[in-house]
Amino acid sequence: MTGRAAQIAETVQLVVLDVDGVLTDGTVICGGGLEEEIKSFNVKDGLGIKLLQRAGIEVAIITGRASKAVEWRAGELGIKALVQGREDKGTALLELLQTAGINPSAVAYMGDDLPDISALKLAGLATCPSDAVKAVKEIADWIAPNAGGCGAVRALSDFILDSQGKLRGQQEPFQ
Repeated sequence: MTGRAAQIAETVQLVVLDVDGVLTDGTVICGGGLEEEIKSFNVKDGLGIKLLQRAGIEVAIITGRASKAVEWRAGELGIKALVQGREDKGTALLELLQTAGINPSAVAYMGDDLPDISALKLAGLATCPSDAVKAVKEIADWIAPNAGGCGAVRALSDFILDSQGKLRGQQEPFQ
């Protein structure tokens, strides 16, 4: 699985991420008025996103829920393509690709649960965290060694950058 996935990763131009269960561990904490939602994001995943962007690989988010916390995090990371409140993730991905002019074969998508399957099937590189549901793992080209919200996105970033021969160059400024 990793050899084929590495070949596909060589041509990835866009990484599209789900939020709950991918960028977070899937826990949703509601504030007192229930209109406020608190999410916990992993800083390693954030750096992985920045490394992808610095290497010229765009990052987008498609999520079934709408959250101000996600809007804030996307803004903080410089993610311009943010699609919230869309459970039809395959259709949302197609619309995003049409706008960006990117072929689905040049896309890596990371999702963890049933609503992600249509988008995973469209993407050239279907990926998931280690704690994804069985139906998602069965169609994934690559499974992160980490769970959602615990570095799965960073592992994907490192995998793609390494497959493209860009990982070392992205790490050098930190050494």
